[in-house]
Amino acid sequence: MQQPTFDDVLDAAARIAPHAHVTPVLRSRSIDALAGCSLYFKAEHLQRVGAFKFRGACNAVWALEQAQAVHGVVTHSSGNHGAALALAALSRGIPCHVVAPSNAVPAKLAAIAGYGAALHRCEPTLAAREAACATMQQHTGATLVHPYEDPRVIAGQGTAVLELLAASGPLDVVVVPVGGGGLAAGTALALAGRAPGTRLVLAEPAGADDAARSLAAGRRITDIVPDTVCDGLRAAIGRPNSGILQAAGVEVVTVDDQAALDAMRLVWQRMKQLIEPSAAVTLAAVLAAPDRFAGQRVGVILSGGNADLAALVRMDAE
Repeated sequence: MQQPTFDDVLDAAARIAPHAHVTPVLRSRSIDALAGCSLYFKAEHLQRVGAFKFRGACNAVWALEQAQAVHGVVTHSSGNHGAALALAALSRGIPCHVVAPSNAVPAKLAAIAGYGAALHRCEPTLAAREAACATMQQHTGATLVHPYEDPRVIAGQGTAVLELLAASGPLDVVVVPVGGGGLAAGTALALAGRAPGTRLVLAEPAGADDAARSLAAGRRITDIVPDTVCDGLRAAIGRPNSGILQAAGVEVVTVDDQAALDAMRLVWQRMKQLIEPSAAVTLAAVLAAPDRFAGQRVGVILSGGNADLAALVRMDAE
């Protein structure tokens, strides 16, 4: 498949409009005061399935020709993308198969099953996930919808920042989390077409900083073993995503897990919004690098709200 373009993001926005929520943009005066800038929080934790992932999955499912669609879709996912693809497939009435690693968050697996997908477990390695997907494709004829490298997924994720800009007005910078890089790459495409003067900053856990290392080196670095509470950001940055982000000249801010958890609790307490650690890295990055954002209008993507509450309670008790 070809790399997606800004036109593909616009097409995705029209395609998913009947199915996806237009999520609100939230403000907090007290957090603005702490950060020293004006923050515009794009509340993707209030998207269907509780994460921005529904945008890309929905675009991919509804972009399929009917002859392909009847055979269903398959993906590998630790949680949010799997749930998003399951719901998107349900909305079109087609089968969905999700290959999930054995260490996936139980609450996210329950969501996948709850939307009617067939769950297939595998070892927690990328090789095992890809092999299981290939087997399912051979047996079912299902179309692979990669969680972050599929161009239809990347284009769909870019629709979040289109909505953010429409609601907030001009922004100096947009901050998004980066794992596999689908949201980051889609955002880069959307900004290039709609707000080319707006900087893009990626927020990444220090324990899974392959995007920061890859962009600094000018090549993908994939030999990092992720060690972070941000389970949605453990994936290595995708091939097309890395190229799109390199061309866009993005900045990266890495934060440790404690900073992400502190930012998550801050959003819970001050904004009364339930977000997960993977979403909180964006606010954590703003608070960790105040000189980069001082006095500016800053868009912040809150990417998801599917927190493993039982695990977080245990961490607090330790």
